[in-house]
Formats: sequence, C-alpha cells, structure tokens
Amino acid sequence: MTNTGGRKPDEGERYRAILETAARLICDRGYEGTSMQEIAAACRMTKAGLYHHIQNKEQLLFAIMNYGMDLFEEQVLSRVQDIPNPVERLRACMRHNILLVTRGWSKEVIIILHEHATLTGEARAFIDARKKKYVDFLEEAFGQASQQGLIRPVDPTVGAFSFLGMVLWIYKWFKPDGRLTDEQIADGMVDMLFPPLTAADLAGLPGSAALRMVPRTAATATGTDPEDA
Repeated sequence: MTNTGGRKPDEGERYRAILETAARLICDRGYEGTSMQEIAAACRMTKAGLYHHIQNKEQLLFAIMNYGMDLFEEQVLSRVQDIPNPVERLRACMRHNILLVTRGWSKEVIIILHEHATLTGEARAFIDARKKKYVDFLEEAFGQASQQGLIRPVDPTVGAFSFLGMVLWIYKWFKPDGRLTDEQIADGMVDMLFPPLTAADLAGLPGSAALRMVPRTAATATGTDPEDA
C-alpha cells in the first residue's frame, strides 16, 4: 500500500494524474484488458518510470480505489454529514453522489470503486471497510427518518441498498450528451425517492409519514388508506 503523505506537491500531482489516467483506461477496457505498458504510454512515461510510482497492477487498483474513497468522503460525506434533518441529509447525499459519478475529471476513479472483486487480502478488506462506513451512514439516516415519521417505515438496510442501487448504476446508462442532464437526473431521482413535503402531508394524521418513500395511491389521496380498511 502506498502512502502519499510524504510526497512533494509536484510528486503528489503526478501520482494523482497516474491514478486518474489508469482509471479511465480500466473503465474503458476492463482491469484484465488493460496492461501496465498501456497505462505507462497513456501517462507519457516509460514502463520503468511507472513502476517508480506503482509496485504492481493490483497495488495500482488499490491506490485508485483508496483515492476514490478520499474523493468521495471529501466531495460527498463531508458536505452532508452534519445536516440535522435525516431526509434532507439523504437528499443532499444522493445529489452529490450522482454528480460525482457523472461529471468531473475523476469520475472514473469513483466508478471503479464498484468494481473491486479483483482486490485480494488486506487491500480488499481495507477498501471494504471504507465502503462499509458509507453504508452505516445511510442506514443511520434511514433509521432516524423512519423513527421520526419523516418517511414510511423501512428497514434501514433495505433503504441504504436501494439508495446505493439507484446511484451506483447511473454510470451504466447516463450519456453526457443525452436528453437529460445530470442535474435533471439528480432532481428526478431525489424527488422520486424522497418526495418534497406537501400540504397534504402536513395535514396528515399524527404518526403518518410526512415524506413518502412511494407514491400515494388513489385511495390514500382521497383519505381512505387501505391500511385502515
């Protein structure tokens, strides 16, 4: 495992450029289909020069994933973790996460986080532990939202992995030049999973959900909830 803490700024910038370039190649060709020679060429380095920074191919994949988790924590978690309302915390988290995987120079680094089966041993355990912190964060927010009556009761694990399934699959179908912008996709997905508070919600019975995880049925809209039948 490579620690970049002692690197000079210019070395750190070069190291990040190697990780981002390698991530783009691996995203395009797959891990097995990308050679160290191809990565070196894309970085405008010799293969020997690349090995000055990277020990081997698996260590490179680990470094990319570790860097991706750093970016994720900086650009998503750090911006939302102190939001007191759990639903607003989840809404903001989803929006930041969507935009992180649809734009920016480092988006491939984030995408590769979800392709970690090649890692083994200590490296895989380390990345899995970092990912687990995100799952725990989501489960805590869903649990708080359910307990406070802000969403329909939902098992926190079901909520967390439903959230992740929606967000992490976007890179498979999103097209930057397509009909919808990533902002429109973020708005739509956030409002679908966490509909805004409405006057009807505010006027609901005590203990009813103020924010719905699923659309209202016609019966609910007329005031006759099937659960009351």
